[in-house]
Amino acid sequence: MAQLKKKKKNNAMNRFSTPATQSATQASPEKEDNEGGQSMTQEMENIETAIEASQKVVVSREKEIGEEAEKPTGPVGLDIGTSHIVMSQNKGKTIHTVKQLNAFFTVPYSKFTKKILIENDITFLEKHNQFYILGYSAENFANMFNTNTRRTMEKGLLSSKEDEGINVLQAIIDTLITRPDKTNEVLCFSLPGEPIDGLNSVIYHESILKMYLNSLGYRAISINEGLATIMAELSNDNFTGIGISMGGGMCNICLSYLSVPVVSFSLQKGGDYIDSMVGASVGEPATKIKTIKEGSLNLTRPPKDRVETALDIYYVDLVSNLLNTLEKIMKTSDKIPKIAKPIPIVLSGGTVLPTGFKELFEKTLKKVDLPLEISDIRLAEDPLNTTAKGAMVMALSEEI
Repeated sequence: MAQLKKKKKNNAMNRFSTPATQSATQASPEKEDNEGGQSMTQEMENIETAIEASQKVVVSREKEIGEEAEKPTGPVGLDIGTSHIVMSQNKGKTIHTVKQLNAFFTVPYSKFTKKILIENDITFLEKHNQFYILGYSAENFANMFNTNTRRTMEKGLLSSKEDEGINVLQAIIDTLITRPDKTNEVLCFSLPGEPIDGLNSVIYHESILKMYLNSLGYRAISINEGLATIMAELSNDNFTGIGISMGGGMCNICLSYLSVPVVSFSLQKGGDYIDSMVGASVGEPATKIKTIKEGSLNLTRPPKDRVETALDIYYVDLVSNLLNTLEKIMKTSDKIPKIAKPIPIVLSGGTVLPTGFKELFEKTLKKVDLPLEISDIRLAEDPLNTTAKGAMVMALSEEI
């Protein structure tokens, strides 16, 4: 059994490695060190571990109110999204993820209120004579006051509209993870592609997050969100294909060849765009539209009312915009590799969850002319946790 297991690992490593990497492995087994002082053998073992993790099932749960943050015992994946932050770790036969709402709600400061918040295990940040109620606790407060929570991010990036957004986001991250015991533990966090349809840049967003995560004692590295989808879902395809992550704030797209990102970009439209546009069109709050979208929307059947009609219209608009942009970028890029066989497209994120989304995507794909042949369209096994899982896979491969 030990020999069979070892053979399987070697096959996985060879499938992932490029021919040049394989030759280097054969020529210099254990003595050669890379620039970081890590042996080639250890590096290959890390990659084997990462590949095995990419094939594991995700066990997910929501962060419980009052629950303490976890102290990681190994590499960490962190999906920092507009709607949620998801932390992932490799534990035994599964990948474990914990999800926290990326939202807050403010209430005025008073000593009495502080006492009540503490006694009820409510997570909060105290600043400028206000309490910033964090995560799922904020959602409960907003529901009681019949209003909406506020967000630290907008369209996939740090919000410029919230003066305390950075401090609040850091406090929300602190509800999920604490300083690790191991110095420079690897933490891989998700990063959007450069927006193709906006003036925002990811440089500031990435720098702020990396500085904070490094200050906690981690060695923080970023991974493109589309590439994270590929790392989580396409191990059997040599990590070659197109990963599309469609979240609340934006859509992230990445073409990867043998795990190397070739083309990546983002659209600053996602589930929030659909909710707000439909709400404005039919005169309903975006929160109500979101509830309908997540609860009963079926894109395979004719719309039964004006809300479903508007949802159908804006889903078609978003998918058409995405694929037309992908066609334009790929046709004008000089980086597209010559790939001998068709490649898959894998879809993840909360926006892909409605029944019939895959069929809508396949139908729209037939209307564009991509310079690469597509083998099939796949929905990620666990769309809401795909990015966190992919970040975890990358973190494992980078472990010191």
